[in-house]
Amino acid sequence: MVDVDGSVVIQIINFIFLIWILNLVLYKPIRKIILQRKEKVTEFGLDIEALKIDAGKKDDIFTAGIDEARAKGLREKEAILLNGAEEEKKIIEDINAQIRTNLSDVREKIEKDVEDVRQSLEKEVDGFADIIGQKILGRAVT
Repeated sequence: MVDVDGSVVIQIINFIFLIWILNLVLYKPIRKIILQRKEKVTEFGLDIEALKIDAGKKDDIFTAGIDEARAKGLREKEAILLNGAEEEKKIIEDINAQIRTNLSDVREKIEKDVEDVRQSLEKEVDGFADIIGQKILGRAVT
């Protein structure tokens, strides 16, 4: 059987003193470091959330900028196409006017050539009639 004497009290005091020393030297600094680490992790988590929100805003701004640039590009494209169509219309009208002018010049020339040929043929008709008459009749026509 175990006798309880004064050494048990000394052992209890020694145990309490050892726990107090360990708490002072070992446990409190470790808990302090753990709390600091927890604060840093929480801080990093908040920073990450803030950066995510900032990145989302920047992404929205970037997307809006791209959409605006596309819209501006489409407006410029439509303006260029419209200007091109107007220029094409103007060029076609100029070409049609030149063709009409050339066509009327060509018609006048053809009419003049036809009239010249008609006049030259009318001068030669009598000679041709005499030659044909001679060939048909076989003698000279006077």
